[in-house]
Amino acid sequence: MKKPMHHSLATDDPSYQPARSACHPGTAADARDFARDFADLLHPAPAARTTQNLLLLVSELVTNALRHAGAVTALRLSADHEDIRVQVEDPSPARPEGRSPDLSGRGGGFGWPMVCALAREVTIRPHPGGGKIVQAALAR
Repeated sequence: MKKPMHHSLATDDPSYQPARSACHPGTAADARDFARDFADLLHPAPAARTTQNLLLLVSELVTNALRHAGAVTALRLSADHEDIRVQVEDPSPARPEGRSPDLSGRGGGFGWPMVCALAREVTIRPHPGGGKIVQAALAR
């Protein structure tokens, strides 16, 4: 997995371009590590709650892509003054669908509602090369 740059990703300088980083995680744990490293490099640092929400959001989106599309073709993170954006690309054109959570714990159904509750904006669009892109924005 590609690690982000080792210098601070400043987002408080108006002349600075948004901070960006990308990887190809094989597991949700890889994706969380990548997101934690990204958040640690942001300046000013996001609030602890924002970082926790980022890790949960990344974990759910990557888990959903692995479970329902079979792979994550890219995980991209970006940040500016207002948002931290998570973009997950996968090979399936099928859009995520909410379903009733299985309270027995065997069937899932909690991930997509959690993504929609955590993010202030979620968009889904086709990927030009096939598959889809799911993007979620968290308030910075």
